[in-house]
Amino acid sequence: MIDLGISKLALIGAVALIVIGPEKLPRVARTVGTLIGKAQRYVADVKAEVSRSIELEELKKMKETVDGASRDVENAIQTQAGEFEKSWAEATDTAAAPVAALQSAPVYRHPGKKWRVKQGATPNWYKARAGIRTKALSGAARVARHRPPKLT
Repeated sequence: MIDLGISKLALIGAVALIVIGPEKLPRVARTVGTLIGKAQRYVADVKAEVSRSIELEELKKMKETVDGASRDVENAIQTQAGEFEKSWAEATDTAAAPVAALQSAPVYRHPGKKWRVKQGATPNWYKARAGIRTKALSGAARVARHRPPKLT
């Protein structure tokens, strides 16, 4: 690039002082400074845009490799699933008699308690209307609740 030392800058400043004059020199120096600043910002913007485009290209390449790898994994899973289904079909065809015996066994059925309603954020007025207990009672409290009132 341009090799500007202090001696060369002093020489340029002296020539500018003679040619431009002492009255106009500060205004010209300000103008030159702003133009140089704008040029530096423009160069920095261009560099940033180039680096962003390079990063974007790298990300596109990386995305293509990841997509290819995911397609390969998906194909491998599909082939494995097909093989598994074939072997499952063969195993179930040969073992049809024991399966019929298993189907006659009783199936588990959940007792159907409404524990989610008790644990959830259901309002108390809804629980009271539906007849759901909201508080646990001790044995003594339960007996006292159902004991007939005392006559005095």
